Amino acid sequence: MTVQTVKKLAELVSTPVEKLLTQMKDAGLPQTKEDQDVSDVEKQILLNFLKRQHGEEETGSQKITLQRKKTSTLSSDGKAVNVAVKKKRTYVKRVEADDDLKVQQEESAKRQAEEQARIEAEEAARLAAEKAEAERLEAEKAAKAKAEAEEKARLEAQAKEAEAQKQAELKKEQRSSDTGAKELVDKPKESKTNRKATPPAMDGAKKSAVAPKGKKGAPRQSDSEGKSNRGRNQDPKRHSRIDVTGEEEFGRRKLGRKSKKSNNKQEHGFQKPTAPMIHEVAIPESITVADLAERMAVKGAEVIKVMFKMGAMATINQTIDRDTATLVVEEMGHKVKFIDENAVENDVVDAIDYEGELVARAPVVTVMGHVDHGKTSLLDYIRTTRVAAGESGGITQHIGAYHVETPHGMVSFLDTPGHAAFTAMRARGAQATDIVILVCAADDGVMPQTIEAIQHARAAEVPMVVAITKVDKPSADLERVKNELVAQEVVPEEWGGDVQFVGVSAKSGEGIDELLDAILLQSEVLELTAVPSAPAKGVVVEARLDRGRGSVATLLVQNGTLKQGDIVLAGLNMGRVRALLDENGKTIKGAGPSIPVEILGLDGTPEAGEEFVVVADERKAREVANFRQGKYREVRFARQHSAKLENLFSEMGKDEVRTLNVVLKADVRGSLEALIKSLTDLSNEEVKVNVVSSGVGGITETDATLALASEAVIFGFNVRADSSAKQFIERESVDLRYYSVIYNIIDDVKQALSGMLTPDLREDIVGTAEVRDVFRSPKFGLVAGCMVIEGTVYRNDKIRVLRDNVVIYEGELESLRRFKDAVNDVRQGMECGIGVKNYNDVKVGDKIEVFKTIEVARSL
Repeated sequence: MTVQTVKKLAELVSTPVEKLLTQMKDAGLPQTKEDQDVSDVEKQILLNFLKRQHGEEETGSQKITLQRKKTSTLSSDGKAVNVAVKKKRTYVKRVEADDDLKVQQEESAKRQAEEQARIEAEEAARLAAEKAEAERLEAEKAAKAKAEAEEKARLEAQAKEAEAQKQAELKKEQRSSDTGAKELVDKPKESKTNRKATPPAMDGAKKSAVAPKGKKGAPRQSDSEGKSNRGRNQDPKRHSRIDVTGEEEFGRRKLGRKSKKSNNKQEHGFQKPTAPMIHEVAIPESITVADLAERMAVKGAEVIKVMFKMGAMATINQTIDRDTATLVVEEMGHKVKFIDENAVENDVVDAIDYEGELVARAPVVTVMGHVDHGKTSLLDYIRTTRVAAGESGGITQHIGAYHVETPHGMVSFLDTPGHAAFTAMRARGAQATDIVILVCAADDGVMPQTIEAIQHARAAEVPMVVAITKVDKPSADLERVKNELVAQEVVPEEWGGDVQFVGVSAKSGEGIDELLDAILLQSEVLELTAVPSAPAKGVVVEARLDRGRGSVATLLVQNGTLKQGDIVLAGLNMGRVRALLDENGKTIKGAGPSIPVEILGLDGTPEAGEEFVVVADERKAREVANFRQGKYREVRFARQHSAKLENLFSEMGKDEVRTLNVVLKADVRGSLEALIKSLTDLSNEEVKVNVVSSGVGGITETDATLALASEAVIFGFNVRADSSAKQFIERESVDLRYYSVIYNIIDDVKQALSGMLTPDLREDIVGTAEVRDVFRSPKFGLVAGCMVIEGTVYRNDKIRVLRDNVVIYEGELESLRRFKDAVNDVRQGMECGIGVKNYNDVKVGDKIEVFKTIEVARSL
């Protein structure tokens, strides 16, 4: 059923709305407004009404049509014509629409009733809401009036209390000084403006002439009235109250007047502090400028300003050390409190219980000495293996850990490299050991790394046993070696010292048993003990990244027992032990004190030399590892930023330093550390090595991409590139070099840096000519007739003119002739004519020296 409004229907039939409403009213329809709906039935009713009004038939009427045929004959002039006339009559039976109209009216009435009910409900809801809002406003008004009354009562009580206190003070003052009260003068009330403008020395007559506040039209008092007022004010109590407390009463009256306004305007009770706030600032090992400013409750810009005044440039996010932060805090007037930033770490470590039954443990022995003096060969004989033959270049480049069961007892050995690049490895070996075997070749004597090993042993306060190797060689000289060691303050026992000297041979086995006896004797003197039942702790000997097994760390257990499944915290890394392997690669269940072992399961490769501990809670171990990583990152950033600031002005004005960028990947942490140290030591003021990236493990495509972006060379030390990295390197032509011996990579880098050095310019004198005569030429001017007395004179080379062996001119030749012909060179013993370009002061006896400038390559 289509429904339209009266307005739309009027527009449709082109009839004014008022006329249509009138027609609908006459037709008995209920519509009285233009926005009311009109149904199809109502439209039909309206149409029928209009048709009836205009005399038309209704389309809805029933019709009955009757036809009658009538035949007649017409005659004319004797002719007859039959005419048939058909008559048609229609009878209409009207269908009344009263029922439809009644139904429509009922529906319309129902709709009107519903609309009226809806309007009444909305009106009732609106009235209820207005009533609730009025009640709420009345409640708020009552609460506000109550609060105002309470505030007014409080102010009045305060005023009364203040008045009573002042009256008591006035009475006390009146009793103590009666004479002073008589001298006081009456001070009538003044307006606020006149009180400020009138000086204190103004007499009473002038003050009385000022109209009081609120009475601008009041006439001035006469002198008699002033005198009478002064007479009345001679009352001591009244006089004291007016003069002494006049200002206070005025302030109280002003406060009382403003208190009425304060009820409407809610003012906060904050007052600016009159004294500076002094904070106790907690400072850790390192802190950012923003955190320091926050702890002092000041803006970061204030801290930066103070640091600039102190001569230190800083940014808001820069990390500063504890000393700098202390100076800044004290400069800004606050107190310093040092806090231990490592509290989380210390709590975890201190919670480990190492108590238990002490038992004797095997000694940990480190073999140290100069390169190629037979350290690994000595251990090879003791272990009955062939380790030295498998080393690249015949030298040890990793720090190895072994434990050996001998007839004299178990001994754990650490084999350190002897190359100069592995200083840090040897230092770590000395720190993690109980006894140091100082190896010195009988045919070579004391060498630089031998002296360095002695220094490391003394720094670690570890006893030494000297093993003089290669005693089976004909060139062996034990006495010379002893004398050289005594010069280094290593005195043998037979000479009155405290160091055992043993001559050994790794080939024949001579002296091996005596060496083991000396080691065990020294360990008995040290009384080495440990607690096997405690959680394990020790030192990280080495770490590497294995392609199939992940991070592999070599640990030396110093106390306790390390078992599979333990949670290990080693430096910046942690993890659960998934597998334990001995030095031969065999799986074991546990490792006790003085046992070296490889573990799998750490989340990274820890730095060689880091201490490791076994903790009980994995969550706390991860928390400590994350804390150490964040601290390491902050320290590294602070160091880098400090270096940049320190070199900011020192580098200004200097020539640009040529840099060799290197991406370095090694098999183990110790070798990586030694390589970085050795390569960076090759740098000087003109060239330097910049290690863009370094890491343990194979060369990946990420390393190759970084090398391409930074124009770096990739060095692989005992590692190889994977397939994707190889394809990228071949496609982009990245320079990749593999090495297995450390001094080869050092030599190549040194050669590359030497090629980057600016060559030296050297002058090479190729010939000397002596001036025998001087004559003038119309074409060339002054020409010197010379005899070549040394070398060869070339026309295109530079010359110097020497007079009495002093250089008086340096320039070029303009012409070189022999007789009348121009020549390019004149050899020794021949005469020639030389024209010097732009120089006409050549004299007989001068020498003309011809020289060449040659570039000579430099080397590091």
